[in-house]
Amino acid sequence: MINSLYTAATGMWAQQFKMDTVSNNIANVDTAGYKKVKSEFQDLIYSYSKNAGAATAQNSTTPTGIYVGHGVRLAATTRIFTQGNVENTGNALDLAISGDGFFQIQLQDGRIAYTRDGQFKIDSDGRVVTANGLLLSPALVVPQNATSLTVSPDGIVSVELADGTIQQLGTITLVRFVNPAGLKSIGDNLYVQTAASGDPIEGVAGQDGFGTILQGYVEKSNVDVVKEMVDMISAMRAYEFNSRSIMTADQMLQTASNLRR
Repeated sequence: MINSLYTAATGMWAQQFKMDTVSNNIANVDTAGYKKVKSEFQDLIYSYSKNAGAATAQNSTTPTGIYVGHGVRLAATTRIFTQGNVENTGNALDLAISGDGFFQIQLQDGRIAYTRDGQFKIDSDGRVVTANGLLLSPALVVPQNATSLTVSPDGIVSVELADGTIQQLGTITLVRFVNPAGLKSIGDNLYVQTAASGDPIEGVAGQDGFGTILQGYVEKSNVDVVKEMVDMISAMRAYEFNSRSIMTADQMLQTASNLRR
């Protein structure tokens, strides 16, 4: 009976973790490029009182065994990289990826991070940066006398100058990963590669399986608020039932203790 106390406790911990994950998804429902996270669980080790197939008499065996589980544990948190809805903003520096791929962002320590958030800005030097001032890679510098900026679906960036001439600034390349779920989130809508994600595969937008770039659009979060609310209710009820299991086990222990008196 003591086992049921600890088993139910693992269930409460699992549902608390699920609630933390759901809460983070809901909190980021309006975060550009955010990808929802799913909690995955596994059952724990079992105690075997009798194994299935054990001999019971001459020429006969048990069709089933006697197994008692010891609860649940967190196995993984998986980020789901499905496409989010795109919203038309009309801002020339808002870029969305329709399909597979990430923008490359240079961190302050020189490393490259990756993002689906295409809300770019221009700093005082004309460089294309994120909201935190991190450089888009490959770097792009917009001339001060540029009157408009155009990004084609395949990532070619050009500007129209004050004298009416067109100048090409460069190409925004995309990267993708064999296992994007293996990327590590570091906040600020950024990811860095890990041994699980594999090395980045760089390519041109619209070619070799890469998505296209949509200028004037922002990719929204792929969080389904209705599903997250259902998951939240489910986690709350499961947490409640596990707590009742602990109270019931405690009452049974109390009853057994009273019998000994």
